[in-house]
This record gives sequence, structure tokens and C-alpha cells, in this order.
Amino acid sequence: MSNQTRFLLNESDLPRFWYNINADSPVAPTPVLNPQTLEPVTPDFLSVLFPMELIMQEISTERYIEIPAEVREIYKLWRPTPLLRARRLEKALGTPAHIYYKYEGVSPAGSHKPNTAIAQAYYNKVSGTKAITTETGAGQWGSALALACSFFDIDLEVFMVKVSYNQKPYRRLMMETFGAQVFASPTDRTQYGRTILTQDPDSPGSLGMAISEAVEVAATSGGVKKYSLGSVLNHVLMHQTVIGEEALKQMDLAGEYPDVVLGCVGGGSNFAGIAYPFLRENLVDGKKTRLVAVEPTATPSLTRGTYTFDYGDSARMAPVVKMHTLGHSFVPAPIHAGGLRYHGMAPSLCALYDAGHIQAVAVPQLATFAAGVQFARCEGIIPAPESAHAIWAAIDEALEAKRLGEKRVILFNLSGHGNFDMASYEAYFSGKLQDYEYPEADIQKAMLSLPKVEQFV
Repeated sequence: MSNQTRFLLNESDLPRFWYNINADSPVAPTPVLNPQTLEPVTPDFLSVLFPMELIMQEISTERYIEIPAEVREIYKLWRPTPLLRARRLEKALGTPAHIYYKYEGVSPAGSHKPNTAIAQAYYNKVSGTKAITTETGAGQWGSALALACSFFDIDLEVFMVKVSYNQKPYRRLMMETFGAQVFASPTDRTQYGRTILTQDPDSPGSLGMAISEAVEVAATSGGVKKYSLGSVLNHVLMHQTVIGEEALKQMDLAGEYPDVVLGCVGGGSNFAGIAYPFLRENLVDGKKTRLVAVEPTATPSLTRGTYTFDYGDSARMAPVVKMHTLGHSFVPAPIHAGGLRYHGMAPSLCALYDAGHIQAVAVPQLATFAAGVQFARCEGIIPAPESAHAIWAAIDEALEAKRLGEKRVILFNLSGHGNFDMASYEAYFSGKLQDYEYPEADIQKAMLSLPKVEQFV
């Protein structure tokens, strides 16, 4: 075994295809329902929000979807991303485990999000879209889509969850630098936002609320504006699989294969991006890699949510999907992992989790920051608070391997850097952060407002 730390691919190794889990999933996809009629949606209904090519990708069962040449050319600005072995962290832990991480923070926006933002902007551009609306939690998705829209000369309005808008001003400024308009959600710009502010003028907002506002603006624009989502939907997760496809090649360069693959989850895109290609190897070639999704205890959609049909947003305007949910009325605690504060989860990921092909664990906030700081002091990269969840899980796996005295190959997705999250680290160092655990009574209360979907359960 060599002492190599970095495992790099050439531009010629950049994947030419996205991988579609629908082709190999042993779990049949559940229908997407119209939020008004609770009947399966039609492409015409979805076309109010999305260009037709993305709708076709959403329902496709083809194993591989070719990446357009123009998208691949832009990917080359930062892809293939590096795979690194965390040798200094291994030494600090005194573990026999080998820890690898795929570093997506090298993208211009600092996270994995441009992998789908570029693709979505491209398909909107070729379909004639002039303007897009979206939401963002921590600001990483908004930053990525702002970058993509600037490349394709598309106007962008971003509804940013208010607590993150205030916590992360530099992400807002990054979006504005790329030409986007950014609003603290809930706003007075939409009917739904005004309703929320009337009920609670000091509402911290939520991803569900921000989605509602962005969907409302697009749906009432008379076709002028389209809507773009940074996670949850199948085409979004599919665009992210460039991460795992590259990682497979890089693990070959390292001469090892992971026993476990880890990623943080909010909506599910960065976890699916690294995990789905390895899941394909499990399903098709009989590999035995464990795939573990790591979420906050403050928003435990997988580990404590109910697997059922629910609205994708708070105003019940977005389609209804079957997922693990805390209820569309969920308002999260103001944890600093803003990108993980969603009430639901990607339907394909939920189905695979429910069937036992994916595992999940929930982690409290303070533990994730402690893991992020330990990683930064060993490896020199300050991780985004979201990615620190995956780091915690990697450290936990490595320490378990140490206790058992066994070698274990661990791979996790370091999905973004924390260079714009220093206020979060300041709050951690000053003792202002606290752990949150979502009350069971609130979860049960939220379940009372779920849509009544008997025929598809």
C-alpha cells in the first residue's frame, strides 16, 4: 500500500452519463400526486414549473442519461473533484480504518450543488426560460443556481429561509454577486408569505415556506418563470451521481473498496450522489457496502418521520409525494446546518431506506461541530456544518473499527466547505449553540394534517 493521499482523475475521466437509480431499484416508484386533486400528476401539470426535459428525466427508467456537452464543459471548471485519504485524522484517532473523502468544496460555489444547478439551468435555457425562482436554506443551493443562471443569462429570484438569511450574510452576497435577487422568507412578496407574517411576524421561516413562496411566484407568472429545486426530486439526485461515478474510479486508484459510504441528508441529493453508484454495485454486482445517511436530531425525517404521502411545501402547492416526513407544517429549530432543515426526504431514498438498502442515523448539533473542528485541525479543511454530520459518522465508524481491532474502509462525501459559515463556528466556540431534539408530540400533531391518500398507500 502506497503513502498516496490524493487520488486525482483527468478531465478525460469526467463521467459522460448520469446514473438513474430507477433502472435498478428493487422498489417500485410511488406516484407523484396533484396537490389539489391527489391524483397522479401529468407532464402538463408539472410543465408549469419545470422544462419538459427535466420532467422526462424525473420519470425515466433508463439506467444512464447522457450529460450534454455544454454541461460537461462547465463541469470541467472543477470536475473531476479530488478524493483524499484522511491520513492525519486516522493517526489522530489511532484507528486501523482507512478514511477517504470526496471533496466537493472545490466547486466555484463551494459545494456539490452546481452539479445539478448547471444541468437545470442548461435545460431551462434550451427550452426558452428567461427567469427562475427557487428557495435556499443555508444558501449553498442558492449560490450554485445563481452561478448557473449567470452562465446561461437567466434571471433568478431566491427565497432564502430567514434564519439563514440573517446567519449567513456572505452567502447572500455571493448570490447577489452572481446577479440573483435574494429575499428573506417568509416575505411580503407572495400571498403565502403575507399569510405567515400575519400569523407570526417573527417567523424564522423554513424550507417548506420558502419552497411555497418560490412555487407561488413561478405558478402565477403565466409561464414567464420556472421553478428549480436543489434536492429531493429524482432528476436532481441523478445529476449528483457524477460524485459517486468518479469516486468508484478513484477508489480503484487507491486499490481499495469502501465497506461503508456516508453522507449527510436534508433532502438527500449529496448522499444519493455518492451512494447511488455504490448501491448499483450492491444491487447488480453483489457488493456489500453499507450506505449510511446522517441527519440532525433536530430534523430527523428518516429516523423519526412517518413514511407516507405528504406535501412538499408548507402551503400545499407543491406535488404530494411518498416520503419520510415530519409533516409539511414542520418549523425547524434554528440549527446552523441550514441545508438539512427540510421536513421530508427524497422519495427514492425513502423507499430504499424503508426496504433496508440504506441505513440512517441522527446526530445532535454539538457533536457534529466537534467532529468538524477535529477534522479541520487534522486535514486543514473547515467543513460546512452540513458536511460535519458525515464527518461525525466517519469518525464514529473509525473508532468502532479501533475498538474491534479491524480494518475498515470508510468513504464519505465532504459536500462543501465552511468558509462562509464562520459565524456558526464562532457560536460553537463561544458556547452559544445547543442541541435540539424534535419533540415527539410535535411530530404527532403534524401527522394530523397529512393529505388523505388511501388509494396509493
